[in-house]
Amino acid sequence: MTHKFTINKNIHEADTLPAHFYRSQDVFDNIKEDIFFRSWQWVGDTQLLPFAETVYPFYLLDNYLSEPLVLVRTSDQSIKCFSNVCTHRGNIVVLNPGKQKTLQCMYHGRRFNLDGTFKSMPEFDTAENFPRPCDNLHEFPVATLDPFIFVSLDPLFDFNSVLNTMKERIGFLPLHQYKLRNDLSKDYLVNCHWALYCDNYLEGFHIPFVHDDLNSVLDYGDYTTILYDHCNLQIGYTNASEEVFELPENHIDYGKQVAAYYYWIFPNMMFNFYPWGLSINIVKPLGLNKTKVSFITYVYDETKLNKGAGALLDKVEREDEFVVELVNKGVQSRFYNTGRFSPTREQGVHHFHSLLAKHLN
Repeated sequence: MTHKFTINKNIHEADTLPAHFYRSQDVFDNIKEDIFFRSWQWVGDTQLLPFAETVYPFYLLDNYLSEPLVLVRTSDQSIKCFSNVCTHRGNIVVLNPGKQKTLQCMYHGRRFNLDGTFKSMPEFDTAENFPRPCDNLHEFPVATLDPFIFVSLDPLFDFNSVLNTMKERIGFLPLHQYKLRNDLSKDYLVNCHWALYCDNYLEGFHIPFVHDDLNSVLDYGDYTTILYDHCNLQIGYTNASEEVFELPENHIDYGKQVAAYYYWIFPNMMFNFYPWGLSINIVKPLGLNKTKVSFITYVYDETKLNKGAGALLDKVEREDEFVVELVNKGVQSRFYNTGRFSPTREQGVHHFHSLLAKHLN
């Protein structure tokens, strides 16, 4: 079934996405193919591939897209991504990360070079018109933001424009010095449609009503949203004596008290930069009313942890979960269809809904 969605470009007149967007299994299924299949996704950092000739197998958005892929660092140190499916009979090729000079399928012995090209195959000496280009592993585009690795199966948009936008403000940060802290990272299961979670993230409108502690740190009056093509930025300023970024003199925000940069990348990634480090949030649909949100924590300055806008992240997350689960119940109502956007506070949500409508149509 085809569903058409229209979001008025003029936020002063626009309605939100209708309730059936969040209720329809058909729409949910279309989102997987039309949006997530064509999205960019964060995979991890370069420590997954610490040396030349190392490999890292993974499933992209496991339990949703579940596409088997393998990252490879070649002998010349370049990072590539290939299908991790043997072009002979479809077996998974690489089972474990580590050092490998070639990729060999354990089923029938087909081998591939680290650039994904076919290398050899037993018992195929008499095969005609072999090997063909389709006997190579399919290669996918890779992008990096310093140590962070992103992959797309069939990109909807140029990811370098997103990364360049982010570098305008966070390019001065020494991201290679940021340390992954698994002890501070956590997965949350939320009983809501994945897009409702993003809706909530994309506006600071609710902060005074839902997040008392966060509201005491941020200057709500100066909270700013800046829109770009496939990402947007929320800037949290503070007037309090809280932790702020030490911005270089040539920085676009030099002289301002910036407590946090909140970047959202269409459709489901959040990069939250604080003076202490970075919290990456990945929103993964599991079902129509079930979402997994992964908080991945990278620490730069341990002395600033639990201070300022980046403190009490677990408490803020629980408060967000509580409200979005209520909204998920509310949009099931037979008497709710659409709402209106606050022109001053919900530009990010309007931007998100506009992109969803555009790409689903």
